[in-house]
Amino acid sequence: MKTFERYFVALNKWALVLLLGAMAVIVFANVSLRYLTNFSITWSEEVARYLMIWMTFIGAGLALRTGGHVAISNFQEMLGKNGQRAVRILILLLLLAFFSLMIWMGLNYMERARFQLTPATRVSFRYIYAAMPIGFSLLIVHLLLVARSFVMENRFVDIETDTPSAALAESGDTHIAANRD
Repeated sequence: MKTFERYFVALNKWALVLLLGAMAVIVFANVSLRYLTNFSITWSEEVARYLMIWMTFIGAGLALRTGGHVAISNFQEMLGKNGQRAVRILILLLLLAFFSLMIWMGLNYMERARFQLTPATRVSFRYIYAAMPIGFSLLIVHLLLVARSFVMENRFVDIETDTPSAALAESGDTHIAANRD
């Protein structure tokens, strides 16, 4: 399972790197052409926007595994150990239900927008809206991969080293560790 997780996270990271790289090249080329030749690439803004949408949905899972999303933990901290674990289980189940609902809604959007075309590139909006069910499916996989450590110990996994974020507290950087746990 650890091997699958390592490859899954690496593939997810590389997809983000490629999307960001493509977006940067397109925007840089458009700005350079606009100022050097007074010519602008007509589709660059549109493609950059859609790449940003895809990056957002694909990157959400990596942010989830590190505890990077907004969380309010005051209520949970007031409870005892068993109460905290019960709240984390409830959060996990609510997230799974929400992600599943969003996959269904994304598929619905894809179906409804299949005949609409983007203005500049004339690509079906189905491919743009595909980011939603794919991104939320990735969120479910990431959530299931960190579920045990989250529920049992309220820990997340650090992306760079694949070690628990508790290592941050040991390294002396208490500000970052406090915001992650």
